[in-house]
This record gives sequence, structure tokens and C-alpha cells, in this order.
Amino acid sequence: MNGQGDYEPLRPDVVLAFHELCLVRDDGEWCMGQLDNDGSVICWASCGSDLAEAIRSR
Repeated sequence: MNGQGDYEPLRPDVVLAFHELCLVRDDGEWCMGQLDNDGSVICWASCGSDLAEAIRSR
């Protein structure tokens, strides 16, 4: 997660991209992040386990 010093790699099973922003699901938890040109994602917020709530938090 962004702002925590060392980054922790996630192993998402779903990635939903909305231009530069994206939601990734890792272990049932949706995280908001930014999709970089190299395909990596830097997440800065956890949005909970409900996809509808995660989309609304965008």
C-alpha cells in the first residue's frame, strides 16, 4: 500500500481498470490503486470486500 515505506506485493485474482485507476481484489479485499505503464499497480486505499462499495468509493 502506498505510503507504508516498503511496498508489499499483492497476488490479486481480479483487476478492474478504469483508465489510470483500478480496483484489485486480493484475498477477498478490494484495493484502489493506479495502473502504471508497465502493468504494475500501486494501491493507496483498501475499499473492503463489497465490490459495489469499492466502485462507489472511486
